[in-house]
Order: sequence, then structure tokens, then C-alpha cells
Amino acid sequence: MYDYRAPIKDALFALRHIGEIEQLSKSTLYAQADLDTVASILEEQGRFMQEVFGPLNASGDREGLVWSPEGVQTPAGFKEAYAKFVEAGWQGLNAEVDFGGAGFPEAVQACALEFETASNGALTMCPGLTTGAIECLQEWGTEEQKELYLRKLVTGEWTGTMNLTEPQAGSDVGLCTTKALPQEDGTYKISGIKIYISFGEHDMSENIIHLVLARLPDAPAGTRGISLFIVPKFLLTPEGEPGERNDLRCVSIEHKMGIHASPTCVMSFGDEGGATGYLVGEENQGLRAMFTMMNSARIAVGIQGVALGDAAFQKALAYSQERKQGRKIGGESKEAAMIIEHPDVRRMLLFMKSHIEAMRALIVYNAAAIDFSRALEGEEAELQDDLAELLTPVTKAWCTDIGMEVTSTAIQVFGGMGYIEESGVAQHYRDMRIAPIYEGTNGIQAMDLVGRKLGLRMGAVVNGHLQNMRDTDAQLEAAGNEFESMRAGLAESVQSLAGVTEWIMTNGLADPVQALAGATPYLRIFGTVTGGWLLTKQALAAQAELDAGSTDTEYLAAKITTARFFAEQILPQAAGLVPSVQAGASALYEVDGSSLASI
Repeated sequence: MYDYRAPIKDALFALRHIGEIEQLSKSTLYAQADLDTVASILEEQGRFMQEVFGPLNASGDREGLVWSPEGVQTPAGFKEAYAKFVEAGWQGLNAEVDFGGAGFPEAVQACALEFETASNGALTMCPGLTTGAIECLQEWGTEEQKELYLRKLVTGEWTGTMNLTEPQAGSDVGLCTTKALPQEDGTYKISGIKIYISFGEHDMSENIIHLVLARLPDAPAGTRGISLFIVPKFLLTPEGEPGERNDLRCVSIEHKMGIHASPTCVMSFGDEGGATGYLVGEENQGLRAMFTMMNSARIAVGIQGVALGDAAFQKALAYSQERKQGRKIGGESKEAAMIIEHPDVRRMLLFMKSHIEAMRALIVYNAAAIDFSRALEGEEAELQDDLAELLTPVTKAWCTDIGMEVTSTAIQVFGGMGYIEESGVAQHYRDMRIAPIYEGTNGIQAMDLVGRKLGLRMGAVVNGHLQNMRDTDAQLEAAGNEFESMRAGLAESVQSLAGVTEWIMTNGLADPVQALAGATPYLRIFGTVTGGWLLTKQALAAQAELDAGSTDTEYLAAKITTARFFAEQILPQAAGLVPSVQAGASALYEVDGSSLASI
């Protein structure tokens, strides 16, 4: 109904003022990432996605997938679109140059992935998982494994998967029972069942490289006894080409609420004696290696929040500018007005716009921390790596929670038409609903933030983040009256976050249950305050460009207004959540589980 347009200008603005892309391009590692080159890449990538991936989004959702014992057939046009994606070289945008990649920063890749996901979220999951497999093998694979598998993954000719979940082992990966039996030739025979494997089987690439967690016969119990294996769909010939079919198959695919065009597979390994697998890294250290892929995937899932949110917002904004309903409040005309003229519709639109820009900024900030951890050396690099560790669970959970709210709000702007599939906005909501669940539920992300990440460097990392936000105050004071509400809103919210962080860290030491009980509202506070701070930084940058004589006055003025809206109407909510964090677990266990029902 309304075509998606890649927000190239806003992505570049975030890369400049939040991702510090110009500073990053001065490093040896990312010398090719000058602003003009990055702009050209994003413009071309955005055009490609709009023209090639975008037209298949709705049709793929309607058509879905066809499973047979021979494999999975993707919707009409998907195979051809993916072939064009491979031909254009988009898969290797951030991959190492030594293996055929372009070597661009993660922050640039994040913006490109947003455009891909917004255009066609289901199809994009395939190259997204491949990116995670590439990053895992880059860090943990042997030189031989890199030569055999990385080059074809980087081109996109082969695709990758992540095989963690089993029927009895979801978030508790330590319950994994898939077996790996060592063979005399140095390979392993893999046998077991994996579920919820996205693009575990499909018809778009000539080989699928499965990364599979499994347990050796003498492995310790729990997560300490898990190893990681490469298990290709087709074993490789001496020439490195797909040869004999490995002992694995897709038993079935799931019928889902959304992402209908993404095959969610039940994979069976070893029905005929064992699938051949190759150890990645060291024995019993597989979860450590898999975390490389998981962290990549968690940021990618966070990107789904801003991508699908923006796709839904663009539809809602266009609809609000053509739908007439009701008279304009305070107006003299008796004619029906466009609904964008109504105060509550404006509120919903600014709610969506401000959160989308806050999410985009957070993702770029998180990805840039990864980039600087690689481009810098010594203590500076380590501090950036720690910052990325702190931000990753927030990026995944806050952006997907907000993505749900934004896509839901877009439906509300449409009214009854939003509930009708033909409007197109309902698909974004359905596709979005999985994001707070997979790659570690948002509750688990919150517990990770509270239980692990706040303690990094004995609290120095989170305290450094808080100080960075406080340091913006002087700039806001100097900016004048227009920024006063932003200054007040940010100062109050940072103070609330700092206070509740201290409470969490103090009480978590004494009683972890008390701290974890408030983990989810705490993460919401953390994400909201960080998002507001990043919007404020962008507003200051926008004002500086206006003061320097920029003629892009409409866009820059809107950046300032959007940040002010967030400071005035969203940031105050952070302080309101503090009591729910500090309530702890007092009421959670007073009622027996069998007594929770009201019947």
C-alpha cells in the first residue's frame, strides 16, 4: 500500500554524530570508510533493497513456504532476489578483506541491515545469520576452515545457520544433548535434534553451513561441556565444492504468527549413523565461540525493532496525510480534516518518530563501540569492548520492546484499517512479535544486564556511561533556552538511572533475587535514558549545523523538536519506573503458583 524508503539521511547523521564515522575512518583498519564512500554505499544499498527485496515482502508473507522431504521451497521471487543480492556483493560488507569482504565498520553494516530488514524482514534473516556465522569463523575457525568455508559465506554463495535450541534446551543451553563422537580421521559424528533453526533448509544457496552445539562423550555437565562444530549440508570435495549430502535433514517447518517466508526448521542430525562435523575452537569451549555469533545476532534482532518500526511508521505517516476524519480542533472549517491535524495522532506519530531515531542512534552507538574496540589498541580498545558488552543486551531488548510498541501504534493510527491485512501494517506487527523472544528472551537480556554487565570492571563501565551522559549538561546549558527542557529532562532521568543502578548493584550483592526481580523495568529505564541522551546529542549537532549555515533547515529543526518531545514526554517515564525496580521480589512469591488463577 505504501512503499518503504530507506532513511539514508538519518542513518548518515547518526553515523557522523553518534558513530563518529569520520574519526573511525582515520584508523588504518577502516581507512576506506570515509563519509562520501559510506554515503554512496548506503544510497545504493537502500535503492537495491527497495527495488529487489521490498516488492517480495507482502507476497512472501501471503505465499509462505512449502516443505517436502527433499527440502524447503521459498516463495516466488526469493531465490532470484537472493541471487541478485549475492551478485551485488552485499553479504560481505563488513567481512574481512582477506577473505573477500569489503571490511567496512559494524556501524555501517548495522545501517545497511536496517534497510534490508525494513524492506523484507523474513528474507533478510538468511544473510543476517550468515553474517553471524562469518564473524564466528573469523574469530574461532582454523586457517583451513577459513579457506574452505569463509570465502563462499562472504560472497553469500553459501549460507550459515546457528543450531542451539533443542526440545528440552531453550535458553538453558547447558541441557544440550546433541552428541558428537570423535572419529579416527579427526572429524566427529553428530547426532541429535535441533529446533527453531531459521533457514536451516531452503533453495536459495548451493550449500548451507550449520554451526551446531553438541556434547562429547566425556564432556562435563552443563555449559562447560559444550563444543561447536561445522556441519555442512553437503560435504566438500577435494576441490572445495559441494559433494556428497551429509547425514542431516529438515524434518518439518513451523507454522508461525509472522515471518511466514522464513523457514523455521526442525533439523535432525545423524539419522543414518551421524552427520560429519568439524570442531570449531577447542573441545568443551563451544559456547564461548557461539557467543560471537549470538552477540552479532542480538544486535541484528535489535535492528529489527527500528527497521520494522520505521517501515510501519512510514505507512502510518502516509495514511495520516490522506485520511480525512473529523474537523480540525479549533479550526473554522466545517470540512473533514486530515487525521494528522488531530493532537492525539500527532502524539502517536512523534512517539514513533522519536523512538525510531533513538533506537537507530543506540544501535549505531553500540556497533561503533565494537568498531573502535578493533581500531584502537590497549586500554582504549578494551574500554570500547566493555561498552559494547554493556550495551548489547539493552540494544536487543529495549529496541525490540519499543519496536513492538511502535508497530502497534502504527496500527492504531490506521484505526480499523490497520487491523486489515491489506493495509500492510499488520504484517510488521506480526513479524515483530518474535523479536523480543528469540536470541535470548528480553527477560534474559535484562538479567544479563543486571547480573553480569553492570559488574564489568567493578561497575566502572556503567559509571563511565553515566558520566558521559552527565557531561552533556554543559553543552545543553550553553545552547540556550530552546534546550532547557531537554537539559532538565536528561538531568533528572540520568539521576534516576544512577540512583537505581546503585540500588541494583548494592542489593544484588546481598540478594540476587531482589535485583533480578526488577531487571526488566531497570533495562527499560536504561534504554529510555540512553536513547534520550543520544537524541539530545543529535539535537545539539543539528543546532551546530544550523548555526554553521546549513540549508537543510527542515530536517535539522525536526531533529531538535523530536529530541525535545522525547525529553518532555518520554524521559519522565524513567523516574516512574524506579519504584517498580526497588519493589524487588516482595510480591512475586507470596502467592502460590496454583493460586494465581482467579477461577
